Amino acid sequence: MPSGAGLHALETVILLLLIMVAVFAVIAHRLKVPYPIVLVLAGLAISFVPHMPRIPLDPSLVFLIFLPPLLYSAAWTTSWREFRHNLVLISLLAVGLVGFTVWGVAVVSEHFITALDWKAGFLLGAVVATTDAIAATSIARSVGLPRRIVDILEGESLLNDATGLLALELGLSIIMRGQTPTIGSGILRLLYLIVGGVGIGLLIGVVVGWLENFIDDGPVEIVVSLVVPYAAYLAGEHVHASGVLAVVACGLYLSRKSATFFSPGVRLQVVGVWDALTFILNGLVFVLIGLQLPYVLAGIRGAYGLTTLLEYGAVFSVILIALRMIWVFPAVKMAFLLRRWTGHAEKKPGARNVFVIGWTGMRGVIALAAAISVPETLANGTQFGPRNLIVFLAFCVILVTLVLQGLTLPSLIRALGLAGATGMSTEEREARKVALEEAIAHLEEGRKNCGSAYFHAFDDLLDRYQHRLAEVESGHQDNADEHGAHTYRQVVEAAEGAVQAERRAIIRLRDEGRISDDVLRTMERELDLEESRYQVAKL
Repeated sequence: MPSGAGLHALETVILLLLIMVAVFAVIAHRLKVPYPIVLVLAGLAISFVPHMPRIPLDPSLVFLIFLPPLLYSAAWTTSWREFRHNLVLISLLAVGLVGFTVWGVAVVSEHFITALDWKAGFLLGAVVATTDAIAATSIARSVGLPRRIVDILEGESLLNDATGLLALELGLSIIMRGQTPTIGSGILRLLYLIVGGVGIGLLIGVVVGWLENFIDDGPVEIVVSLVVPYAAYLAGEHVHASGVLAVVACGLYLSRKSATFFSPGVRLQVVGVWDALTFILNGLVFVLIGLQLPYVLAGIRGAYGLTTLLEYGAVFSVILIALRMIWVFPAVKMAFLLRRWTGHAEKKPGARNVFVIGWTGMRGVIALAAAISVPETLANGTQFGPRNLIVFLAFCVILVTLVLQGLTLPSLIRALGLAGATGMSTEEREARKVALEEAIAHLEEGRKNCGSAYFHAFDDLLDRYQHRLAEVESGHQDNADEHGAHTYRQVVEAAEGAVQAERRAIIRLRDEGRISDDVLRTMERELDLEESRYQVAKL
């Protein structure tokens, strides 16, 4: 049981971290810079402040506390259709690129980094081979990358943890126990990780999906949604399969099923809680990365000169980026040819798109946690000398790929003419059009079946729907009802003003003591939901 002083210190540290996340996220928003980059740099700067509490990064904290919910959230927001469409390329990146990176780093380390032999290089390659799902999702979405590229990056980062952890497992076997696994055993192990992890995740998803049919309570649903990723991860790890893939498979499955088992009110509550949770966990992860600098330098100080360390870090980062670029171009071409061979006609990705995919191989907390998890001593009790250098190089790669590449992404995609389109997509417009047409048909049928006393109510609803339909059609049809679209926009502005008038009225009544805070909150929720719809309609 922790002492009172220990609990007080822990509370202080958590409070400090949360304040940092909130403050620097606001600064990032003002600077229009992805908040993960600002938080990492803030952590770096604060790590130099004297008398600051030292917060070491425990690998078990990352793998057991942070990773399951963040992977689950990323999988939940991933489109299964796009994931399946890009599966060939995602597999080439998540499996092939990881193997190519491990091999390339092992070869380069043996020839260019004198402190590392090929075995230590293999382990270093396994540590830094996987892109980070947290970094990829947070930065790629915020800089306006085209949707197709974001889908590929998210899919790659969700799957390559399994192959990366297998490579780490093999690297540790080679270093710690002097064992060199065969290619056959490695393939069998990878297949078990994939099949076992996906199977466990789908099984848990099916069970939870069935249970959800009997639950319709917001707080209970939130608790269930928080338990599921940890249950999937621990179950996968318990059978020595991939806990990462178990979480991903479970998240993808339940995300598709949630459209039918979540009621509207529950969905709003669950999404709100998860938005806040993922922001907090993401923020803490990136701040913790920056705060690790003193520990990284303490481990490496004295063994190498500063110039040598900077050279190693810069050269290794460039080599890692180059390895990704070398693999990505033929991988994209191969995926395109395979899809065309199987009868899927699609446009060949341009070189600019491929270059951006290669440039966005960001590493994050997973790489650093994997590096820190490397033992300091071998199985025979001797010190593993290269361990601190491996941690240092992993830290350098994270800074270069996360900060340097992340900061250059907005300028790069603008220079290449790849900025994502704003406004309503063609698919969204079509979906809204079909949904509104069917709603109008339903209302017209209802008006026919009701008495004349209700005609006015149906006419009012039909008028609103027809104006909304005109607004949707005005974006892509020459003969669209522009007058109806303009009328709808005027109606939306008027309705929003009316809601704001209602809000001012109930606040005034509360301040005068004529209604209680409970009544205010009940009406406030209704007005919030209504006004949020009008704000979306204006986008």
